[in-house]
Amino acid sequence: MTDSLWNSEAAVQDYPQQEPPQPEQPQQEQPQPQAEKPAEEPAAESGALALSVDEFSALEERVLRAVNLVKHERQERAAAEERASAAEAKLSEQAPLAENLQKEVSNLHAERDDVRKRVERLLAQLDALEL
Repeated sequence: MTDSLWNSEAAVQDYPQQEPPQPEQPQQEQPQPQAEKPAEEPAAESGALALSVDEFSALEERVLRAVNLVKHERQERAAAEERASAAEAKLSEQAPLAENLQKEVSNLHAERDDVRKRVERLLAQLDALEL
């Protein structure tokens, strides 16, 4: 993969260099050597675009680690969503049962109170007989 990237023409692009505007000089025109500029531009561009093999390998390693991290996080998220949906399904199944149990507990409390009142009444009648 690295050999094809370095050898491909798509990896090296020609970007036009922009020179900063120079202030106008009054009445003096100096001849600028046109032949030297094109020779300097490719050297500057290749230096700016060139990566050492170690830098490229390090970059490739970081990209691979990032890809693996994203894959792992997506798998973990999918597993968590699956667990959450299973828990919601179980909760929806258990909700009616919990409601029924709550009603049964309320009924048992009411029945206990009724039995307590009956026992208290019987005890009061027994006390009245002993007097």
